[in-house]
Amino acid sequence: MITADEVRRVANGLPRTEERLVRDRITFRVGRIVYAAISADETSMGFAFPKEERAALVAAEPDKFHMPRPSDERYNWVRVWLAAIDEAEMREIIVDAWRMVVPKKVAAAHLATSSPEA
Repeated sequence: MITADEVRRVANGLPRTEERLVRDRITFRVGRIVYAAISADETSMGFAFPKEERAALVAAEPDKFHMPRPSDERYNWVRVWLAAIDEAEMREIIVDAWRMVVPKKVAAAHLATSSPEA
């Protein structure tokens, strides 16, 4: 199972990321935009994801992904059970979510210099 500390390690390694605790949830943001948040019980994680694609994602893997709570459905957001993913998938989710909120030049520069093991 993926832990909050593993998510923290990946997210905090991305440029411009800030970690904040909001209503007992660990959140990761660039500026004012949150791109990932771990539930208070640390069993699931919400992350930035295109609204128009999330229903298909949830339908394809309902044991892994689930819709955001109704108050978050207006955002580009979906959720994943941390026990259902491995480290490689968690890393991909976090980096893709971060890329949605960071300037394209920052993402390109970071991805050009980072290695797959980073």
